[in-house]
Amino acid sequence: MFGKVRAWSRRHEKLAGAFRVAPLAALCLILAIPYASANPPSSGLYPSVSGYLILSALLLVPLTWRDRPLSAFAVISLISFGQWLADVPTLPANLAVLVALWTVAYTCSFRWALAAGLVAELGVFLALVDWSSVTLGMFFSGSIFVVTVWLTGLYASTRRRYLEGLEERAERAERERDQQARMAAAAERARIARELHDVVAHNVSVMVVQADGAGFAMDSDPEQARLAVRNISKTGRAALAEMRRLVGVLRENESGATDYTPQPGLGQLDDLVRGSAVPASLRVGGVPGELPEGQQLAVYRIVQEALTNALKHGGPGVHATVEIDYGSEVVVRVTDDGRGAAAPLSADGHGLIGMRERVGMYGGAMSAGPRQGGGFEVLARLPMVKAA
Repeated sequence: MFGKVRAWSRRHEKLAGAFRVAPLAALCLILAIPYASANPPSSGLYPSVSGYLILSALLLVPLTWRDRPLSAFAVISLISFGQWLADVPTLPANLAVLVALWTVAYTCSFRWALAAGLVAELGVFLALVDWSSVTLGMFFSGSIFVVTVWLTGLYASTRRRYLEGLEERAERAERERDQQARMAAAAERARIARELHDVVAHNVSVMVVQADGAGFAMDSDPEQARLAVRNISKTGRAALAEMRRLVGVLRENESGATDYTPQPGLGQLDDLVRGSAVPASLRVGGVPGELPEGQQLAVYRIVQEALTNALKHGGPGVHATVEIDYGSEVVVRVTDDGRGAAAPLSADGHGLIGMRERVGMYGGAMSAGPRQGGGFEVLARLPMVKAA
């Protein structure tokens, strides 16, 4: 409820200021009538009750200027000074000086608050001059009200600025959190896009090569052609399943369901090598330990892409060897006995770029190129990173 009232007062500052002043104005105007009867002005400037009411109204109206606190305080102070010059007794409406002082201390800088406090202290001194004898105790007693109001306004101002700072920091933190979430989502989409490239490039290359082989063997060796077609079907289904899993992450799922299918890792390397369209062997040295899933996926994709390159560029009868050595670092070496430097260059290939990105993500190094004596070699070194 208080939040709604605060929001409404911010939208209607002038009307809210009038409502805040209304109780004090009504009280001062009501008290002005008996006060005028008990304290008639000696100068005769205000010969009736209406004069006191007009003076009270003049003192109270500037309090509604919420957006101009310095002007309000200055006008009220000048009216009070004119009242003192005219030898008009102090009215209940003169409390407007303290209200205006609090507003200045609350909304303005410390310099203006200090100046307003000194003006109010001067007003206390001038009000006491009308008494027959002014003592230090009387001045101190009158100053207590001024100093209390002044300090209360400064405290409220400090607290307001503190709360505004908290709100600003909270909003900034929320914006940064949203920005980090968007950046993380963009990075995840880029990673998935690279995964899609690896999946599509590997499986489609295998399917193309096997389809070409089936076409050549269709007449001379029907059984071999049927085997190639079955491999094409198997590879296509596997590629489609993995593509669906990756693309599903990119889609907005209204039900909030999450795909918990694990990413391929070191445990699937043997299946990858045995299921490759390129005859390949796997040799593992050392103890793999507990590598994080991201690094395991990087090793898996490097081997997968290297076998794809051997299939595409190695030529007929190519054989590949996959070596994984675990020590102070993970060494991945994939070699083949294909055409090597004689292989045609591919203008649209991004496999080596993707492998270098994966290796660079873990601070490793990679080299790829033809071997002396024939064949091609992909060598990647990744620092051993312990799983968290």
